[in-house]
Amino acid sequence: MRILGVNAVFHDPAAALVIDGKTVAAAEEERFSRRKHGKRPVPFSAWEMPELSAAWCLSHAGLAPQDLDAVAFSYDPALARPAGELGLDDPWDALRQTYAREAPGFLAEALPGLDPAKVRFVPHHVAHAASSGLAGPHRDSAVLVLDGRGESASHLSGRYRDGDLEVLTAQRLPHSLGLVYEELTAHLGFLRSSDEYKVMALASYGKPRFLPQLREWVHGTEDGGFRAHGVDWASLAPARPPGTEWTEDHADLAASAQACLEETLLELVRWLHTHSGGRHLTLAGGVALNCVANARIAAEGPYEDVWVQPAAGDAGTALGAALHVTAEGGTACAPMPGADLGRGWTDEELAAQLAEAGVPYEVPGDIAEAAAEVLANDGVVAWFQGRSEFGPRALGHRSLLAHPGRAENLDRLNRVKGREEFRPVAPMVAEHRAAELFRGQLPSPYMLFTHQVAEEWRARIPAVVHVDGTARIQTVGAADDPLTARMLAAFERRTGLPTVVNTSLNTAGRPMVDSPRDALECFGSSPVDLLAIGPFAVRRAAVFG
Repeated sequence: MRILGVNAVFHDPAAALVIDGKTVAAAEEERFSRRKHGKRPVPFSAWEMPELSAAWCLSHAGLAPQDLDAVAFSYDPALARPAGELGLDDPWDALRQTYAREAPGFLAEALPGLDPAKVRFVPHHVAHAASSGLAGPHRDSAVLVLDGRGESASHLSGRYRDGDLEVLTAQRLPHSLGLVYEELTAHLGFLRSSDEYKVMALASYGKPRFLPQLREWVHGTEDGGFRAHGVDWASLAPARPPGTEWTEDHADLAASAQACLEETLLELVRWLHTHSGGRHLTLAGGVALNCVANARIAAEGPYEDVWVQPAAGDAGTALGAALHVTAEGGTACAPMPGADLGRGWTDEELAAQLAEAGVPYEVPGDIAEAAAEVLANDGVVAWFQGRSEFGPRALGHRSLLAHPGRAENLDRLNRVKGREEFRPVAPMVAEHRAAELFRGQLPSPYMLFTHQVAEEWRARIPAVVHVDGTARIQTVGAADDPLTARMLAAFERRTGLPTVVNTSLNTAGRPMVDSPRDALECFGSSPVDLLAIGPFAVRRAAVFG
């Protein structure tokens, strides 16, 4: 079976291709269009299909649209209800539903040759569930989905048994943990449906002194659901105009909301375990990108293992929809092989791109050693290797690397990227050394949990230690990514540190670098010392003198 999955209705449009149960390709539209998040999550944009990423997925597999057995669309308009009936203030939502119903025609226009009758609607939260339950490492697992909204709900609790989903409960709108967090994001002067991770970072600077009041609006209901709606944010702290300085009140409000979210999630997880049993939990939905909450679920929840979809937001529903239709057709789904599911280039193609750009480059004996040498000398390295990542985290394929032992490198990288000063950067660490440095769920290959940094290491790697003593780590196994593992080993030989700073290869407001051209543009506009692109080394000194 050849199934193309598509996400398009809300935000982060994406496409994924599953062939005979195996994930072959997955990519977000923003990496092609260079528009952050692909589009804004407004009803007027719901007609836009991820035509560039979908066309690439097919091309990668050597398929034409007419070769597909089905196209799985991660939203079912038949399940939607008028916004007013759901208690939502969204007067143009009817337009979103109209566009969703017309998706088969839009897709046939975007992919000439596709029979619109092959398009199948998959409920949004079922697609989220499949993106974790069917893509994860276990055939049997509990699954918890939480996001802003789907057709008429904001949550799903269920379990997979031998590839079949049993839905246990769902929370009807307007109650939504995701929408509440989005509202807070806007109240704090950030861009909603985009900057929620900034609120999570800001929370570490505050105290949860508004938690008692927030619990009145946001809390579990002891039946697998919750209440989360109508928070009067202004009664707790004044709104922060965008671009202005944040205050103690703003940090305390972020800390309070984060704590309230974690409490509610733990209640939902414990209810789910009581009603589903099992040892494994999988998470998806935009709320599952909250790595602080994930870490608390792993540490205090009843499950032995927690697996989070690396593209947990709406982009991941493209993959989940394709896997769901595959499983419904009777084909077993294999776990996703990793997050490196996007575009890649051969060494010959990279050399041609560098020649066309007219930049001088070297071919060192080992690009891992060359990068490690620059990092050990406190240089910044743009690391462009293999296929690009599916999801929002840079995982050693499109990364910006630096020395973790220099405390000033946090501010340095935030300036390079044009980010807020309170934003942390993450450590990439050799998997076999991670337990020496970090306390928490290991391994952690997708950077979706926070870990306590061991006391004896905090002074040695200050650039990656957040204000609360944690770090959002990525573990690198030699079998999974031998080149990056080799670079880490080479850096450790020079410095005694088995970890480097890893942040996404982009600048503020821009999607992560995806193509060689993107990489060269970012290198040219940022104070990066070395671009390690495939086996080639482009040095700033050689390019700019």
